[in-house]
Amino acid sequence: MRVAVLDDYHHRAREFADWDSLGAQVSFFHEPIPRERLVTELVSFDVLVLMRERTAFPRDVLERLPRLALLVTTGMNNASVDIGFLRQRGVTVSGTMFGAPAAGVQSTAEVAWALILALLKRVTVEDRAIREGVWQLGMPHNLAGLTLGLAGLGRLGGAMVGPARAFGMEVIAWSENLTPARAGAAGASYVSKEGLLSGSDVLSIHLVLSDRTRGLFGADELALMKPTAVLINTSRGPIVDERALIEALSDRRIAGAGLDVFDREPLPADHELLTLENTVLLPHLGYVSEDAFRSMYAQAVEDIAAYVRGEPIRTIG
Repeated sequence: MRVAVLDDYHHRAREFADWDSLGAQVSFFHEPIPRERLVTELVSFDVLVLMRERTAFPRDVLERLPRLALLVTTGMNNASVDIGFLRQRGVTVSGTMFGAPAAGVQSTAEVAWALILALLKRVTVEDRAIREGVWQLGMPHNLAGLTLGLAGLGRLGGAMVGPARAFGMEVIAWSENLTPARAGAAGASYVSKEGLLSGSDVLSIHLVLSDRTRGLFGADELALMKPTAVLINTSRGPIVDERALIEALSDRRIAGAGLDVFDREPLPADHELLTLENTVLLPHLGYVSEDAFRSMYAQAVEDIAAYVRGEPIRTIG
């Protein structure tokens, strides 16, 4: 049995789980594999272990991997894999869960707050300036008295409320299925989508990417935001129209953006977002932590061992 562990960016997957216990040939891929090389690189493998949605596996790729018998994805869903096609073909798909309750939620919320503070307190701008011999370029903003707007108030959005209140911020929220009662129970005030956009000093997105949410925030929506407002996205890049966001940032129609997710990941070295001074960019760190990775890779090994025994666990689809 040949096992491929993909997108091990940190070169740590080997040490995070007992891969030797499988008695299989395990190969670790540290660099992203370009789509045009996926079949060539992976055609000889029986098992693929994916790190969330770092590499996409649409049907036209999967149907050219005839040896594939088991696909393991960290997390219990993976929108970048055609799981329906794998089910039709009889390929088992298994997932993993965070070892500690809400560990992934907390990690993502912490990254969102890191982006908010970096923007409003000018952390990256002033860090660069002081290294260049310049002392105090501009004025940071206090969070107290500002309004945090949450697009989505599920587990992720809900985890943002407590810190916001501790900072002295007001909290408003909207999503298509949110009700005033549910918003109130979570400690936020329910508003319309337009009210969310126009009322937020910090707009933080916590929605699942789907056909309904793809491009949900485009040019018309961004035009409703205050010119002093910042947008935070730790969810999925395509929820925000990337071209519209770049134009709004370039024209200073919004003050800034903190982004942990992008339409294309890794972000290309020549991407226009990298040229904008009013952005803080992170390489999709929302769920990344040593504790989380140890748990996810250990469970991936469990998934493979269970499949070999003929007793698949944590199956998806």
